[in-house]
Amino acid sequence: MNDMRGGQRGGDAVLSEAEVAARVDALISRMSLAEKVGQLCQIGGVSFAEGPKPEEIIRQGGAGSVLWLNDAKQFNALQRIAVEESPSRIPLLFALDVIHGYRTIFPVPLAMASSWDPSVAERAQAVAAKEARAAGLHWTFGPMLDIARDARWGRIVEGSGEDPYLGAAMAAAQVRGFQGPHLGAPDHVVACAKHFAGYGAADGGRDYDPVFLSEAQLRNVYFPPFRSALEAGVGTFMSAYMDLNNVPASGNAFLLRDTLRTEWGFQGFVVSDAFAVGSLVTQGFARDGSDAALRALKAGVDMDMASNTYAQHLAKLVREDKLSIADIDAAVRPILAVKVRMGLFEHPYADEAKLEKVATLAEHRREARIAAHRSMVLLKNEGGVLPLPKTVKNLAVIGPLADSKEATEGSWMVFGHKPAAVTILEGVRAKLPGVNVAYAPGPEIRREVPSMFEDFFPETKRPAQSPQDAEAAYNAAIAVARAADTVIMVLGENADMAGEAASRDSLDLPGRQQELLAEVVALGKRVVLVLLNGRPLGITWAAQHVPAILEAWEPGTEGGNAVADILFGDVNPGGKLPVTFPRKASHAPLYYARTLTHQPEDNPRYRSRYWEGLTTPLYPFGFGLSYTTFTIEKLKLSSSKIQVGSSLSVTAQVTNTGKVSGDEVVQLYIHQRSGSDSRPLRELKGFERVSLNPGETRTVAFTLGPDELGYWSASAGRWLQDPAAFDVWIGSDSRAALHGELDVVS
Repeated sequence: MNDMRGGQRGGDAVLSEAEVAARVDALISRMSLAEKVGQLCQIGGVSFAEGPKPEEIIRQGGAGSVLWLNDAKQFNALQRIAVEESPSRIPLLFALDVIHGYRTIFPVPLAMASSWDPSVAERAQAVAAKEARAAGLHWTFGPMLDIARDARWGRIVEGSGEDPYLGAAMAAAQVRGFQGPHLGAPDHVVACAKHFAGYGAADGGRDYDPVFLSEAQLRNVYFPPFRSALEAGVGTFMSAYMDLNNVPASGNAFLLRDTLRTEWGFQGFVVSDAFAVGSLVTQGFARDGSDAALRALKAGVDMDMASNTYAQHLAKLVREDKLSIADIDAAVRPILAVKVRMGLFEHPYADEAKLEKVATLAEHRREARIAAHRSMVLLKNEGGVLPLPKTVKNLAVIGPLADSKEATEGSWMVFGHKPAAVTILEGVRAKLPGVNVAYAPGPEIRREVPSMFEDFFPETKRPAQSPQDAEAAYNAAIAVARAADTVIMVLGENADMAGEAASRDSLDLPGRQQELLAEVVALGKRVVLVLLNGRPLGITWAAQHVPAILEAWEPGTEGGNAVADILFGDVNPGGKLPVTFPRKASHAPLYYARTLTHQPEDNPRYRSRYWEGLTTPLYPFGFGLSYTTFTIEKLKLSSSKIQVGSSLSVTAQVTNTGKVSGDEVVQLYIHQRSGSDSRPLRELKGFERVSLNPGETRTVAFTLGPDELGYWSASAGRWLQDPAAFDVWIGSDSRAALHGELDVVS
């Protein structure tokens, strides 16, 4: 059960639950109904429509939180109104999307999951929290914990991929990073587990579209990262936009009341996604705004993000006896409790000079570079093309993303952030100061349908390249490649091609990038492909024709330096894919943990599910290469037979058999052969990233017990553990071949 541990007493002392409750009771006892409703309302710090100014709303006690603002002076001005002029003098919570960095930008969450090292995510989010808190923020809308198995879905970039076990590990790490040892810890912020739940399973990978998931899928696949975040003490949850089984998630009592509060014991508060309470009307769920407010609050949404629906209707619903004061108080209590724990009553104001001191700390850039190193995945290295020699004579860096700060830092930047990344071109030139590194971008790439965010941030719009200029840029890139001995192609997606409202019907390289790549390869040069992208891409041609491919994702502020470190051998890549790479978009959703069919794919009569070609992954979940080689052997189970409810250990030895130091991620998978339900072909149940010197051997150990061997059964309608035979594999990806057997008996 989540006990919302923590809270400031002043300094580092932690308030007890009783102390927090007493302070909250005292506050509620003196608040009017209007003030209580105000605490349930999150307003924009900037106005997008006509209506009262934020200052006036706050002065009347009509807001509990402010978002869409990122300026310490403005924070202090609004906070001063709240604590000096509003009726009950209750401070505001300032909130913003701080997804993978505030000023120092880290790899996007999908990339950090590629590290298979939760400590990377924890350290990254601790830096993000420190900078955000120095800027005057108290609360971030992260981490995003949606399992995503369809690469077309734009928001796959914000999560940890397709697997619940890996996702749960990364969820807990991010919560620890954002919040520290307790809510209210110095230099930390409140985290928000979003979007509860199932958002990543939208029909066709189309953002916002309906989701249909069985309870077994929810509990076995989509809930575990959220449960992990709760157990790590996350302070808030965010409800999702979409319909879940024909009930919008922001009005879904099964999710927000029955599961989150009653079953899991969550004691924090739930905020809606932006405008989601008002959107219950648009979705055909609520009759009107009053009905939307009633149904959202009853379902368990405590705070209305920016739709103004609670502000307009909750007090009237109480006066009409459709809601009770107790209903309102129940929603207000956890919001006030977070403010008490964060120490906002004692320290409501931001130090306006602090951010510039914190954001320039050298260790933040070092952490960002290390995180980028550990997040990159070497997909191909035929003939040992990589690492490249630093004695290279004629080097060309080509591609529309090679010198793009936006693409290097990636999607979901903090409101008002100015990109400041080291680009790939800059990183390579810094690595080889005495070498003439030629550069050509080639034709630009852009979305066919503009991003909706261009309407909010018109400064991001840029004029389209004319066909004549695009052709000239294409020819110039070929000329630069022709004059080089080695070509680094930097291709992929612009930052606005992944993220919210950025789903795709194709996974191809956008624009003329594939054409450009093919023509450069045809020149017969040594070619290395570096990918900057927020989702798996359909790079089947490149996998067949390009000798070396590095998946750099969107690596952040130090991305260019980190890529150069890997390309030239100063760092050995060791990341692994947290998502399956399909061969093409029509294969999505494609994921490793599927159930067996009556005609398995290895049946010689059914070699493929499509008659046009293979449906096996281009690169499987867990895959990644190194500049060295490893063997994993001597799998040993501490017992070949255990009783239901018991545990055993599984060990194996991993050895670096190559000539350089490197990292391997040892992965444990299981399969239950029979039982109450059909079970997936394989399920990840353990992993460890180990660093080994040449010739070094290490034993890795995992535990299998009820948590790993049990599941939520569709047939039984509950959690259970079957007596059954299990396959156990250990290896370096989801195709692991080192095999053992286990019998679980009653």
